[in-house]
Amino acid sequence: MKSKTQTPPKLIHATRNTRHARRPFVFVNMAMTADGKIATANRAVSSFGSKRDLEHLYELRTTADAVMAGARTLDLNKVLLGPGGERFKKIRRANGLSEYSLRVIVSGSGSINPNAAIFQHRFAPIIVLTTERGYERRLRKLLHVIDSVIICGENEINFPAALTQLYQQWKVRRLLCEGGGELNAALFRAGLIDELNLTICPKIMGGRHAPTIAEGALSPRLADAAPFQLKSLRQIGSELFLVYRAKRTVRP
Repeated sequence: MKSKTQTPPKLIHATRNTRHARRPFVFVNMAMTADGKIATANRAVSSFGSKRDLEHLYELRTTADAVMAGARTLDLNKVLLGPGGERFKKIRRANGLSEYSLRVIVSGSGSINPNAAIFQHRFAPIIVLTTERGYERRLRKLLHVIDSVIICGENEINFPAALTQLYQQWKVRRLLCEGGGELNAALFRAGLIDELNLTICPKIMGGRHAPTIAEGALSPRLADAAPFQLKSLRQIGSELFLVYRAKRTVRP
C-alpha cells in the first residue's frame, strides 16, 4: 500500500529563502552505550539495544509523517524505515496517518548504494535530499527507484530549505531522524532538532574513533552548545529512555 500523499515532481530544487518558512517538527531517536557510542569504530556493530528499545523505535515511527536517515546508516544496517508490522500500522491509522511513512535518505555526495535493501521494498515513497554535486555525479542513475530528489545546496545540504520542501511539497509535519551521527550533527548545527529521544544501553563500547550521536565539530565553546532540557526519563530493565526538548532562545 502506497502513502496517500500526492506525489510532487520527480526533481525539486529547494528554495533558498527559508527565513520565515514553516518546517516539520524534527525529533531524533538514537541508542547509545553508557560511554556514548552508537557503533564500534569500524561500524561493524551498530545495533545493541534490547527488544524494548526496538519497540520504542517503532512506536516513535507511528507518530511520524516521514522517517529520515543518512545513506551510510541505511547501507550498513540494511533497514527499510518501515512501520514495523501490523500492530504499528494500526496505531498509525489511529493517529490519522497512512500505514506507511515517507522514507527520506540524506546524501550530500549522492553516494547511495543502488543495491541497498530499502530500494528492494517499494511499499512507500523514497525521497532523497542531496546537493547539486551529488545529483550530477551519481543520482541521475537512481531516478527509476527514487520517487523524488530534492536538491538543496551546491556542495553542502541546506537543511532549512530541505525541510521547508518536505513540509510544503510532501505535507510532512513530524519528521523522525534516525541518524547517523553526521546527519544528526548537521541538524544540531542548523538548530533544527526539536526533540531528542535517547536510549542509554548498559554496555561499554570504547574506542577513540567510535562514532557518537553527533559526529564532527558543533561548537568550539561550551557556551555555544545546543541547549536541551530533560522532558522525561524512564527505566525499563537496565536501559534508560530519555526525552530532551530543545530550549529555544527568544530574541526580540
